[in-house]
Amino acid sequence: EFEGFTGYGEASLPPYLGESQDSVMGFLKKVKLEQFHDPFLLDDILEYVDSIDEGNRAAKACVDIALHDLIGKLVDQPLYRLWGLNPVHTPLTSFTIGIDNPEVVKMKTEEASRFRVLKVKLGGGNDREMINTVRSVTSVPIYVDVNQGWKDKQKALDMIHWLDEQGIEFVEQPLPKEQVDDMAWLTENSPLPIIADEAFQRISDVARFKDVYSGINIKLMKSTGLREAHKMITVARALDMKVMIGCMTETSCAVSAASQLSPLVDWADLDGNLLINNDLYEGVKVIDGKVTLNNLPGIGITKS
Repeated sequence: EFEGFTGYGEASLPPYLGESQDSVMGFLKKVKLEQFHDPFLLDDILEYVDSIDEGNRAAKACVDIALHDLIGKLVDQPLYRLWGLNPVHTPLTSFTIGIDNPEVVKMKTEEASRFRVLKVKLGGGNDREMINTVRSVTSVPIYVDVNQGWKDKQKALDMIHWLDEQGIEFVEQPLPKEQVDDMAWLTENSPLPIIADEAFQRISDVARFKDVYSGINIKLMKSTGLREAHKMITVARALDMKVMIGCMTETSCAVSAASQLSPLVDWADLDGNLLINNDLYEGVKVIDGKVTLNNLPGIGITKS
């Protein structure tokens, strides 16, 4: 809170990040509020926050999002306008269909009819059945997320060739992140773009993965927030890499924050707030399948 304005942030905690409510609260207790005496010194403030402790990426993102929200409110402008971005250029967002039996997959695909692109999770052993079931319901573009579920690079390539025939747009994290050489080979030989997710965390990873992946999936909970995410996009573009912006299972707070960057990216997967029924906020909307930004200041949210 500053001069009567309050900035809101969020830390979402998927297990693989290794953070918890206790660890986030422990980190926040280490933050010295006197460092925030001038919130417009955002770069210095967030350098300080990042230096407090190793890891704690979601906790740092919480502070980053709140500070960006505060600054936007202090100048009465949404963040995308402060960055000079045109809200007309926001992409479609995908809606996620998880691994399940054909009956459930078909039902969930039918329920997602208002979306113009789907993300389908694979890697569970029934990959072709998953795609065939979705395709029996809809012909919309599909993104595929394997979540490191394939292990053999040749079998992965064979599957990707088949996916290409089914109208798939790209494949996300097909192999375990440790198989860097196999990933580079797969990307070189794949007819579809290969996007890094679990393998990709901080800005130093962008240049390191230039010849390993076709592009990156940026999530605020991995990048420590908007400040580094914006820098990641700039670096990726300079290296001619594709960019996707995604999310964890989050409320409209973090999803709306990530959406402020969406005019800069190729693809968006910003459905985390649509997968919960206890959202505390109202913010970015999905209209005709497209991320639709509002004119509210900061990250563009109100309490619901």
